[in-house]
Amino acid sequence: MKFENHLLKAAMLSTISIVSLSAGSVAFAQDTAPQASDEVDENVIIVTATKREQTLEEVPVAVSVTSAAAIERAQVRDLKDLQTLVPSLRVSQLQSSANTNFIIRGFGNGANNPGIEGSVGVFIDGVYRSRSAAAISDLPNLQRVEVLRGPQSTLFGKNASAGVISIVTAAPSYEFGGSAEVSYGNRNAIVAKADITGPISDNVAFSLAGGINKADGYGTNLVDGSKTSERNRWYGRAQLLIEPSDSFKLRFIGDYDKIDEDCCFVGNIFDGPTGAAIRAIGGRVNSAGIFSYSEYQNFASENKITNGGVSMQADYEMGALSLTSITAYRESRAKTNADSDFTSADLIGANRGDVDITTKTQELRLASDFDGPFNFLLGAYYFNESINNKQALTLGRDFRNYANALTAGAYTSNEALIRALAGVPSTAAPFGGQGQGRFEDWDYKNKAYSVFGTADLELTDGLVLTGGFNYTKDKKNLASNTTITDVFSSIDLIQVAGAAGVPAVLPAGAVGNTSTLYPRITACPNTNGAPTVCNPFLGLQALQFLPPFLNIPNAVENGRTSDGKLTYSVRLAWEATDNINLYASYGTGFKATSWNMSIDSRPFVSDFVAGSPAQGAPITASPIRTAGLSLVNLTSGTRYALPEEATVKELGLKAKWDSVAFNLTVFDQAIKNFQGNSFIGTGFVLANAGKQSVKGIEFDSSVNPTDALQLRAAFVYLDAKYDSYVGSQFGDISGQSVAGIPELSTTLGATYTAELNDGKTLILNADYHNESNVVINENPAWRQYKREVNDLSAAVTLRLDTGMQFSLWGRNLTNAKYVSVNFPSVVQSGSISGYPNTPRTYGASVKYKF
Repeated sequence: MKFENHLLKAAMLSTISIVSLSAGSVAFAQDTAPQASDEVDENVIIVTATKREQTLEEVPVAVSVTSAAAIERAQVRDLKDLQTLVPSLRVSQLQSSANTNFIIRGFGNGANNPGIEGSVGVFIDGVYRSRSAAAISDLPNLQRVEVLRGPQSTLFGKNASAGVISIVTAAPSYEFGGSAEVSYGNRNAIVAKADITGPISDNVAFSLAGGINKADGYGTNLVDGSKTSERNRWYGRAQLLIEPSDSFKLRFIGDYDKIDEDCCFVGNIFDGPTGAAIRAIGGRVNSAGIFSYSEYQNFASENKITNGGVSMQADYEMGALSLTSITAYRESRAKTNADSDFTSADLIGANRGDVDITTKTQELRLASDFDGPFNFLLGAYYFNESINNKQALTLGRDFRNYANALTAGAYTSNEALIRALAGVPSTAAPFGGQGQGRFEDWDYKNKAYSVFGTADLELTDGLVLTGGFNYTKDKKNLASNTTITDVFSSIDLIQVAGAAGVPAVLPAGAVGNTSTLYPRITACPNTNGAPTVCNPFLGLQALQFLPPFLNIPNAVENGRTSDGKLTYSVRLAWEATDNINLYASYGTGFKATSWNMSIDSRPFVSDFVAGSPAQGAPITASPIRTAGLSLVNLTSGTRYALPEEATVKELGLKAKWDSVAFNLTVFDQAIKNFQGNSFIGTGFVLANAGKQSVKGIEFDSSVNPTDALQLRAAFVYLDAKYDSYVGSQFGDISGQSVAGIPELSTTLGATYTAELNDGKTLILNADYHNESNVVINENPAWRQYKREVNDLSAAVTLRLDTGMQFSLWGRNLTNAKYVSVNFPSVVQSGSISGYPNTPRTYGASVKYKF
């Protein structure tokens, strides 16, 4: 099979890269740490945020670390639940299992368009996951999750302009062990997973892991009573650790996971004027409120996602120098389909997507560990990715009647006349006929390389100056083969109104429209002092949302971008005392051009100025028109968004004593040309915000009043706004706050551990997460729609000295309700839809460790 052949090829390439090693490497914590266990001292967390082993209080970077023990205690069941423990992180699952946005400090994008890589980079065991579909799978044997805030380009080779989520799993152990766990909860939620690790020989160890995650959906399809927003996913993972000598080791990882579920629930927030038209043709819209968790679907949503890959990390040490090589090959495929109108009427027959992603990466790092005041890290990174993206949106069997209801019969009553005037052959399909639509086929290739490094100079005892740099070169090629079969959208209604034989001006004394006179004007009514006259077809233009598409490359647009950027950072860190560390830093970041790989990809205004020859006014010359490439109803827009350029200024304080620890960061961060991707009801608009900025304060702390009790508190204050955003879908919104980013986020937690008789341990854990009230959408007309998050989770665990443990757990125990995202309802102008949060979940689990 193709996938297995690629895995074999990647393994061979990994072996070749080993031969090229000639000097040694910094040992990563994940390379040497044993299987994560509750016995690990969480007050001494080793992190690799700077790609060197340091304790959390020593690392001079704004980083949140969530340990495996904390994740287990909190019973985090899904990666998106992690935001309840890390208040600076937001994870939003959108219209499919393959569309998830990771947001740090108010910056994040990457969902809904495979041409956009996230501004937040996701790395799993050092391997970059370029798209969210490849980053959301369940993972076994988590050792920790590091959330690095702010641009990280000088240490990570690809797209870290807003931050990094680094997920670290445990390496194989030479001590035989493992675990097995089964959990059951409401909505028939079943989570079962197991792992085993141990030695094969004195210098070879292995680990195997696998699991399933299933649950009935919390939404109900009122058409047939089926459940939506279910869970149905599984994974398998194998590792091999080979250490031929004390100075050389290899870690191989192979993984495969699959998702096959009906997701994601969409509810009606506002039933607009189109609701009457839907009911007029016998359809139904659930306007009972989004938190009824009930919707209409003519067919079940399809979300089939497979991810798999292999990686090899080689570490070779030679005295004070060390070399690390990480070679990886990955494949990801997401196949989706949805009844996107979410009514019982068949308006949208299908909204299919089939995205294939193949990614090859290679990273090399040379690092020093000198006894003197100077140390360095120097690295190089290579990225090669290809994407094939097939999308299709077709009209359903009821769309024609729906369009007729919206236009009071004008859609069909004018059809014969419009067809005759436009010269549409009689053999062409009827307007709005079932199966007409858009059919896209995109081919995308991205090659990038970067060199990066840092250097540390200890100026005096405890005072370290660090400088870093990254130079990235990124090239992208894009080609499209898109066809539109919607007959009506290919007609110029202005040209039709001014067709030969039809007067351009009404005769004297004629007022209004007649059945035979169709003035060639673009506005209605006419306000130039003449009698009120109208082009009777103008009201139908809103139904032309699938106009002909200009494919690229073409004679004007070559479908290529090439970006290069040098970024840098400088930091001064001071170990003031044994307990207090301070730092000040300034850094820059970069993310290359993102292509608009969707039907809304349109020529820039510099290449084409829209207009109809029938309007009577001179047509503005433009390269596309001059080249004879202009199409009917072609409009201007964007083909791609310009590169993001980030800056951040930070002041940090980290303190730790025997029973108290806290971290404080004050920062000012901005991204020039932030790449915004907004849904408008029929598609997405990709545009650059001139500048988006956030000023903020981050504080997290833990206190142990007694050995048995740990208290935790974290607060994040964000003042996020668009300093400049002239070309948004809503016009100029410069100065407006960024929607969906709460001003204040709070996380409170407590863990009580009681040692009972006979080796039993009782662990009580509770976590509370709050996000202050915030506007959800940038639309100025929707400012009344807000969200406030109040999430309470708790778990009780009884652990026996035999390795058995029993837990009762619950998430969102108060059953708080809020809307995570709202958007214009598909082909229902004036209506509003949204994604509600997951209702209360609870259950029990049994785990055995050996």
